[in-house]
Amino acid sequence: MQRSAVRPSPIFLGILATTVVGGVLATLYPPAELSAAGIERHPVTTLGIVLLVLGGWALSLTLHEFGHAIVAYRGGDTEVAAKGYLTMDVRRYTDPVLSLVLPLLLLAIGGIPLPGGAVWINHWALRSRGVAAAVSLAGPLSNLVIGVALTVTIALIPGMPAGLLLGLSLLALLQIVAFVLNILPVPGLDGYGALEPYLSPQAREIGMKARPWAPLALFALLIAFEPVRAVFFGVSDLLFEAIGGEPDAAYTGLFILQFWR
Repeated sequence: MQRSAVRPSPIFLGILATTVVGGVLATLYPPAELSAAGIERHPVTTLGIVLLVLGGWALSLTLHEFGHAIVAYRGGDTEVAAKGYLTMDVRRYTDPVLSLVLPLLLLAIGGIPLPGGAVWINHWALRSRGVAAAVSLAGPLSNLVIGVALTVTIALIPGMPAGLLLGLSLLALLQIVAFVLNILPVPGLDGYGALEPYLSPQAREIGMKARPWAPLALFALLIAFEPVRAVFFGVSDLLFEAIGGEPDAAYTGLFILQFWR
């Protein structure tokens, strides 16, 4: 593999720098003081948490797609290098608006980590069905790894500034939610993609027809129907707690992120 093929792009490094700046700002002042009136947001900490969470989420979207691409590259599809997928440049992952802007907007407004754009894999070049399944699983597993790493980092740094704690907790929870969402066996999501190589031709044909609208139907259920939303986020919270996360801290971070409410 050529080193130049996997060199992080300036766009990726710029998003990383923005995330770091957000983390620094989040440490400067207490983000909230609990009182009878509720949580009082501090503008500097609020800005820090917004930059930290949205920047971190943009990084995770990029790493999610990079995970698909690097496994595909090692599994036989060398075309991903020529397409620029290994440069971690979000502009290479289909449409930048659909890949980055829309997921960030829905995250900020509704707290739902919508998957970003997709990388186009030449499945005929992959060596086996197992490799094809691994390509699909690489994306959501990257979210799980990031979520665990953030949670462990929080646990290993006692006395972490409250703003940084809330921002990182929210970012970690979003990774777990993204993992649970993407691992669902719904056509168009990665969980189904991992099963698809082992399905019959007839089942794959049905899945191909459902792929354009099935994720939209799922997102509509999550947004419009509270019982479905409660079950989904309940499972995500349980997994988050199982790896040592603190949902209360994460949801307090979400409250600060949505500063207009």
